[in-house]
Amino acid sequence: MTAATDTGRRAPVEKLRCDACPVMCYIAEGKIGACDRYANEGGRIVRCDPLTIFDRRLEKGDEIKPFLAADWDGERVNDADMVVSAIGAGTTYPDYKPAPFIVSRDVDGVDFVTVVTEAIFSYCGVKVKIDTDRHLGPETALVRSEGEVIGHVMTSEYGSQMLSLGGVDHLTGGSKAEGRKTCDALLRLCNKEAVELTIDGGLPVIVQAGAAPVVDGKREERMRVGCGSATIGMFASQWKGLVDDVVVVDDHITGVVSEHQAGKVIDWPDTGIRILGHRSTPGRYFKVAKPGLGWGGTDISDPLSILGPWRPEKGAKPGIRLLMVSTTGEHSAYYELNDDLQAIAKPMPEALQPSVDLIAENCEPALCTVLFMGGAGGSLRSGVTRNPIHLTHSVHADKTRVTVGGAPVYIWPGGGITLMVDVTQLPDGAFGYVPTPALVAPLEFTIPREEFERLGGHGTSVRDLDDVLEKGGEYGDAVRLLGAKQ
Repeated sequence: MTAATDTGRRAPVEKLRCDACPVMCYIAEGKIGACDRYANEGGRIVRCDPLTIFDRRLEKGDEIKPFLAADWDGERVNDADMVVSAIGAGTTYPDYKPAPFIVSRDVDGVDFVTVVTEAIFSYCGVKVKIDTDRHLGPETALVRSEGEVIGHVMTSEYGSQMLSLGGVDHLTGGSKAEGRKTCDALLRLCNKEAVELTIDGGLPVIVQAGAAPVVDGKREERMRVGCGSATIGMFASQWKGLVDDVVVVDDHITGVVSEHQAGKVIDWPDTGIRILGHRSTPGRYFKVAKPGLGWGGTDISDPLSILGPWRPEKGAKPGIRLLMVSTTGEHSAYYELNDDLQAIAKPMPEALQPSVDLIAENCEPALCTVLFMGGAGGSLRSGVTRNPIHLTHSVHADKTRVTVGGAPVYIWPGGGITLMVDVTQLPDGAFGYVPTPALVAPLEFTIPREEFERLGGHGTSVRDLDDVLEKGGEYGDAVRLLGAKQ
C-alpha cells in the first residue's frame, strides 16, 4: 500500500489488513483499526485489550497488574481456580477457523474444554427495565438516541417500564445514521455507561445499568411497593383504628381499604366514599386518572380530584378521617369530612405518619437493568465444531454451558442459541463494536472433553492453560487476571 506525502509524491507505507471483522481495515504501523480494538504493532495485528482470565483465588473485582508471558515463572497453576474468558480473545471471523482459544482445564478430576470467542452480533439488542412509576411514554412509542430511532417502549411490569432497544432492523435496516446511533447507544449501555433517551409522546430518561433512572431531569429514588390494591392488602391492618378510610392512588389499580377484601376480613366499616374510575372488583379501580408524573404515576397533583360526592346512605358522615397516599409513599395527605361532607386537608396525625413511612421503607431502590440479548446461533458456532448444529443441541440439552464474559446467561427455548445476560455481571469495558455496525460480545462455551469430542470439536486446537499463559494467542500474549464473579 502507498500513501500521499505533503509534496504530492507517493511514498510506500506498510499497512496490514485486519481480518477480525467484515470491515477488513488496512492498519498502518502504530495505528489502530476503526473498531479501536485491533492495532498494527511491529508488523503484526494485535488485540489492544489483553486476554482476561478470572482467578477465583482473588477477591471479586480485584485486578492485578496485567502481565506478559515473560513475567510468568512457569509454575503450574490450579486449573480449577482459573477461567479463561473471551474478553480480549479475538474473533473467529470469517468463521472458517477454530475459536481463538480452546482451553483444556481439569476441574475435580474432569477434563473440561472452554472455547472462547469475541462474537460479532448484528442480531442483538438490549432489554431495559426502568424502575419508575412515572409515565415514560405510551406502549410501542419510538425511543430515540440523539434524534435517531433505536427501539420502542414495551409493556409496564409492576412498577417498571420496559424498553426494547437495538435489533438488526435498527442496526442495519435503516439509514447509516440510525445504524451508527443504535450501535453507539447499545455499546454504551452494555458497558454500563449513562445514555440519554427520548421517547416520542413521552419523557426524556437517562439510563445506566445499575444506577437510578433520571426521568425528565429528576432522579428516581424508589420503585413502588406494589399496586394500590397490593398496598391495601399489605398495610390494611396497620391502618385499622388510626383512620376511617385509605385510598392508595395508582395509575393502574387504585385501592380503597373500606371496600377492599383486605378491609372486609378485618371488619372495616363502609364510609360512603366514591371513586371516579372504572370499578374492577371491590376496592380496586382502573383509570382513575391519566398517566403522568404526579401521584402514583398519574397526572394528578390534587388527589381529591379522583373523588366524587360522598354518600351518606353508605356511611358518609362529618368527621370521617381519610388518608390518601401513593404507591411509593412519596405523596400523602390527610383529610377530614366537614358538615357538608367535603374533605378538608388537615395536618398529618403523628400516629399515622409511621404507616406512610412504612410504605416508603418497603420500596426498593429504583434502578435501571440492562440485559444484552443476542443470537449466537450463527456461523460463530463453527469456531467450536465442524458441525454447528451439534453445539446448539448440546447447549439446549444443558451439556454445554454458555457464559458471556464469565457471567451466567439465560438461554431462550426454541431454535438457535438466543441468550440474555445482565451487563452488570461483566467486567467494565467487556463489550466492543465493529463499524458494520455490530456489537462484539465475549462468548464462552464450556464443555466436558468427552462431549466436545462427540460434537466434532476442533481437537487439534485444544491447549492447556499453562500454554495459553506462556504463549498467548494469535492476537498477542498480553494477559490480565480478574477476581472471578462467584
